[in-house]
Amino acid sequence: MLSRGMRILVGLAAAMIILAGAKSLSGIVGPAFLALTLTIAVAPLRSRLVRRGAAGWLVVAAPLTVVLLMLIGLVLAVVVSVAEFAALIPTYAPQYQALLTQAQSWLETHGVTSAQAGQVFSHLDMGQVLRAAGGVLSSLAGTASTVLIVVLLLYGMSLDAAFLQKAITALPAKRADLAGALVRFARQTCQYLLVSTLFGLIVAVLDTVGLMLLGVPLPLLWGLLAFITNYIPNIGFLIGLVPPALLALLDSGVGTMIWVIVVYSVLNFVIQSVIQPKFVGESAGLSTTVTILSLLVWTWALGALGAILAVPLSAFVRAVLLDADPATSWASPLVAGKSSP
Repeated sequence: MLSRGMRILVGLAAAMIILAGAKSLSGIVGPAFLALTLTIAVAPLRSRLVRRGAAGWLVVAAPLTVVLLMLIGLVLAVVVSVAEFAALIPTYAPQYQALLTQAQSWLETHGVTSAQAGQVFSHLDMGQVLRAAGGVLSSLAGTASTVLIVVLLLYGMSLDAAFLQKAITALPAKRADLAGALVRFARQTCQYLLVSTLFGLIVAVLDTVGLMLLGVPLPLLWGLLAFITNYIPNIGFLIGLVPPALLALLDSGVGTMIWVIVVYSVLNFVIQSVIQPKFVGESAGLSTTVTILSLLVWTWALGALGAILAVPLSAFVRAVLLDADPATSWASPLVAGKSSP
């Protein structure tokens, strides 16, 4: 019989092996969990149709159609917006070069030689910006396979959802902990997605209005970016801020850039840093520290998709490894930051 300390060490070693495997299969694991998350998101609609006695084909088709429409709409919006951004960037080449010249002159007045300043900015040319924008467009074409995997898995999971829901509720009494953990995970995931989507829409609308009033180009694109990055805990705000702030600098100067930073910072502090974490933390069943660690770990393992799905992924791990086993349920309050349900 292994001691508790040895069991913890063995568990940590197994976790590292699983994470390494997930990283090597990130092209499958990430889309698969995204499909699972989206299937869970429309579970309330599926349950309502079942309660109303809807036909079996409608119970499958209606939630699947809702998810596919949302997914297709989001992908099209991103493609169109990024294409507009790539077309707009070349028009700011003169402003970009002027800013670099001003920055170089400022460095020279503070003791930096012309050669040193030139070396600092030698790699910051407009061509690199254009290549980066083109790389984003090229990467969109590479996501076609990912979208296809998600769609196929969504179809399969939609067909199996009703069966799996009945199978979970029909688990024998000795598996009641597992059934309860899975049910709580599904409920908390729905709540988390609802809260994050609601606050993401609020932030996106307010950011878009603020950027329109400031005259920043492509405000709808930056509003869409703010909405997507709202699903990334803690650092999503910074990711959504940098592009519009830099574009404001190129388009209207330092003053407009400062106003963009102020608007985003105020909204982030009031909505995303004060109000939203309370609701998100309660709905996800994870403490703030665990949420931050989840972001780091899952981003390393699954990339950008892992950052967006960090909270649901960790909630699933908690449900399977902690809540489902009475021997480890003692650790649930440590992960949740409150009394375990």
